[in-house]
Amino acid sequence: MRNLKLLKSLCNAELSHSAGSPLCVAVRSDTDSLLLASEFSIIEFDPRTGQVVNDVSLTEEGYMPDDGSGKLVGIQELAELESVCVATATGDVILYNLTTNEVECVGSVESGLTSMSWSPDEELVALTTGQQTVIMMTKEFEPITEVGIHQDDFGEGSAVCPQTGARRVRVWSREGVLQATSESLNGLEQALCWRPSGSLIACTQRHPNKHSVVFMEKNGLLHGDFTLPCSRDQAKVKELLWNSDSTVLLVWLEDVHSGADGHIMQLWAVGNYHWYLKQSLAFGRDPQRAPACVHWDPQRPLRLHVVTRGWASLTYDWGWATDRSTGLDASDNANVAVIDGDKILVTTFRQGVVPPPMCSYELQLTSPVNLVTFLCQTQKSNHLAAMTADGQISVFGPGRSPSSPHAPSSNHTCLIWSFFQSLSFKLWFERVDWTDFSGCPMNFPVPCVQMALCTMVVLDANRVLGLVCVCQLASNVSSFVVHEDFLLVTTHAHTCRCLLLGTLTVKGLQEALGSDGGQNDETLRRVERGSKIVTVVTQDTRLILQMPRGNLETVHHRALVLAQLRKQLDCLKFRDAFECMRKLRINLNFMYDHNPKVFLENVETFITQLNSINHINLFLTELREEDTTGTMYPRPLNVPGPSPMTRAKKLDVVCDAFRHTMESMDPDKYCLSILTSHVKKTVPELEIALQKVHDLRGKTAAGVVGAEEALKYLLFLVNVNDLYDHSLGTYDFDLVLMVAEKSQKDPKEYLPFLNKLKTLEPNYQRYSIDKHLKRYSKALLHLSKCGEEHFPEALGLVREQKLFSEALELYPAHSPHYKALSCAYAEHLVAQQQPEQAGLLLWRCGEPGRALQAFVSASSWRHALCVAQQVPLPPDQLSLLARDMAGKRLIDQRRYAEGALLLDQYAKDCEEAISALIKGAVWEEALRLVSWSNTTYLLTLHPIRTFLTQANNTALFGRHRNRLSVVLELKEKARLDMLGSNDRFLGRINCVRSSKNRRKAERKKWSLKEGSPLEDVALLHALADIIGTLHSLLKALVLFQYDRLAQKLQLAYEEALLMMEAAIPEVWSDGGPPSQTPVTGPDSTANSITASLQNQARPTSLPLPGQCSSSRASAESPYPWR
Repeated sequence: MRNLKLLKSLCNAELSHSAGSPLCVAVRSDTDSLLLASEFSIIEFDPRTGQVVNDVSLTEEGYMPDDGSGKLVGIQELAELESVCVATATGDVILYNLTTNEVECVGSVESGLTSMSWSPDEELVALTTGQQTVIMMTKEFEPITEVGIHQDDFGEGSAVCPQTGARRVRVWSREGVLQATSESLNGLEQALCWRPSGSLIACTQRHPNKHSVVFMEKNGLLHGDFTLPCSRDQAKVKELLWNSDSTVLLVWLEDVHSGADGHIMQLWAVGNYHWYLKQSLAFGRDPQRAPACVHWDPQRPLRLHVVTRGWASLTYDWGWATDRSTGLDASDNANVAVIDGDKILVTTFRQGVVPPPMCSYELQLTSPVNLVTFLCQTQKSNHLAAMTADGQISVFGPGRSPSSPHAPSSNHTCLIWSFFQSLSFKLWFERVDWTDFSGCPMNFPVPCVQMALCTMVVLDANRVLGLVCVCQLASNVSSFVVHEDFLLVTTHAHTCRCLLLGTLTVKGLQEALGSDGGQNDETLRRVERGSKIVTVVTQDTRLILQMPRGNLETVHHRALVLAQLRKQLDCLKFRDAFECMRKLRINLNFMYDHNPKVFLENVETFITQLNSINHINLFLTELREEDTTGTMYPRPLNVPGPSPMTRAKKLDVVCDAFRHTMESMDPDKYCLSILTSHVKKTVPELEIALQKVHDLRGKTAAGVVGAEEALKYLLFLVNVNDLYDHSLGTYDFDLVLMVAEKSQKDPKEYLPFLNKLKTLEPNYQRYSIDKHLKRYSKALLHLSKCGEEHFPEALGLVREQKLFSEALELYPAHSPHYKALSCAYAEHLVAQQQPEQAGLLLWRCGEPGRALQAFVSASSWRHALCVAQQVPLPPDQLSLLARDMAGKRLIDQRRYAEGALLLDQYAKDCEEAISALIKGAVWEEALRLVSWSNTTYLLTLHPIRTFLTQANNTALFGRHRNRLSVVLELKEKARLDMLGSNDRFLGRINCVRSSKNRRKAERKKWSLKEGSPLEDVALLHALADIIGTLHSLLKALVLFQYDRLAQKLQLAYEEALLMMEAAIPEVWSDGGPPSQTPVTGPDSTANSITASLQNQARPTSLPLPGQCSSSRASAESPYPWR
């Protein structure tokens, strides 16, 4: 639905002094100059400057006679050879070099030539001779073949199209083999042109009652036609010319009644299999203004070159444009006008989409229309003006007859129409100088095909810009339109962008048009290949697109839809928004998510406007916890959102708000919606909904929903088996039977079960129902009320379903039932490897003996000693208990200080306590006990023994350090592989383990076994232990005056200390080793553990007599001795 709009025309009459008359024309592709040939010479002429670039004579070389009687039959520019090829009627083929200005005859045919044509790739040339033959040659003018035009066979294929006098069309291949011959066509004329893209051949035919342009396929079969707007004998078709992209067909007509004085050139275009006459150029009756030759520009498809007999050069530049009304309110009908000869086809897209070539209505004029425009004024945007080929302007409007207020001069460039007062109007026809609001001129780099005014953000300021050829900003734009606050653009990437002008910058426009868009990008929509914008309905979301073949498609761009919905919701137009969302399949959650606070404050308005139970139910059933404004329909950038709501569940908040509002308005009318609000909550309130259905029984008032209908509706929302179970959970057998009758259950299945339940005691009956429904907590509650005889059954239920905490709350604290439950709970905890908690339960319920066993098993020595005092244990057994816990549990767990405390205070064995402290390198506490008990020899032996055990620590430190580097490298590689395989694993992975597995993992997490999950953490702590042990040993040696041993140890470990110092940045990237008690947890890593200990201080150094202060070890070791 596009029209050809004249962008620019150039007229040059500087060649009027040239001799002869122009016979043919070509275009030089590299300079855009015209190559004109006459009876005397070849002229190169630049139409932009009006200067003759070259002029070479053909008469001087004898190629053409001096009297001007010669004739040229063809001209062709050969870009690769930088030459012009000219063929004369006498049979000469002349090559003119544009660089050297040399003229050469490359061949001659004695019988003369009647035509010459080159292939589009300039590889072949075909010549027709005076002997009715076709000569095929290469671009080097090497003959390929020569065949006769008139042949008896029909042939096959396609390549070249000569026309015979028998009114048949014959088609030859590139090798000169006859491919096809058409049937005999009466009235077939000489005009013939092959479409550049495709396989159609255009020619003209005179019928008894009309004059037509017909199309043939390359096999000679007819393929469509259209009728020329003239009678059979009124005009003669001189030539048919396709433009380079095959979108426009030029028909050159000569009025036979006016002789050479009436020439018309018509431009035809096809859409949806209908041919439209888009432009009609009349050249008047002046013989000098009559066209002599015409040629389409090969580089610019819509540029036409015409040379008149008076040597005037005319250059026309057209562009495709859609003529649409530009109203800003609902009174605008979204008109689109299509020019079709002397008719204007108008389609009003607000009322409906009419596929072309049909239309809403036609406007008939007396002459072919060349230009049409709509009035740019509110309330009058449906008025239009049209200018015809004879220069007359007609104005049309609703309810008025057409008028012709003015006949402009023929040198118009554009038509602009605007009202100045209420009734008067003015039309401009001359060139317009555009200025902005400040009066500064606005110059565009190229002629305007389409123009629109909009507000964009430029340099942090709003300015009015004229958008012309948006491809100047981005090269992939095919069409655009400004619609209210949006700029809609289609691209050659088959997308349609809808950009908000209020936040759009030039840079942002370029970035948007150059990107592919992200997920849920509302500004981007995929469209069919080659789609272009026709119009957008004002104050609506309908976007009309036209496909390349001409058919129309109506789409609702997501950005336009969401913008309209936001406006409607802000204005509390809930019904309009709801209908739009239903029609365009927008998630109904958006009504709440757009502004939750405003929506909840206007729930009653929402219900009143919808006024439909079905619509309310539809809204409630569509509710989800997802915030659609953050996922499906994100807000545009720089557009603030509403204040955040509370963290309450969205479903619960909305359902409760609707239920309270409907119950206060009319609970009987909105009964089904109230049931929906119960069912759609996060935890469905099916029991409450069923109870309300039960309460409806017996109500027969008009307008009140019956129990049967309400139950059917619930069965529509909820699975019948789930509803049956929940009805059974109400303990109402009448309601259970009502639901069961609506289900597919066999009465033989549920009636015996229900009859058996009716015979039971009420509490036991409810217990049986809850146990059947697997509601064990409720079942235990009812069973606890059934009496003493059912306690064993209750205890079995507690053990089976592990309901210990719930059970302890149901029985008095000092009852035997409470004690039995506590003992059972303790057994469960022991089985779950939680003996300390079990001991506490047993202790509080009066079972100290079993509690003591549990505490001993948990190595909880303080609780164990307290319980032992309560039992009470004799002194010898208490001493034995302390010795056993210290030796077999605490010391084995490396809890040396606690084991020494038990041995010293409870077992009364000071020497064993000192041995344990020395074994654990707790030197200060060991020294205290030695001073207290006078057992110095133990302390003097152990430092020497420890010195001997440290001989392999240097090698051990090196092995651990090397292994740590390998482990860290392997873990980093595994992490990168995981990230590269799937982006979904970017988040933190949480491991869920049972308590037993957690304790097992705790025991194994410091394992130095290669390949263990936390091997890197274990290596870190092993390295820290080596450093700490060395420091503690040296202090002990110095304290007991083992100076020689200390010096020997210092020298022996000099290399180890240097290695450790150099390894600290590598092992502990934060600058220091971890402590003995790292911050660990299920989510900890090696890096997080070491980072949490970055502030740990290094051990202080001790002075050592006789040590050289200049020693390298003293200067560089982390533990220098001086």
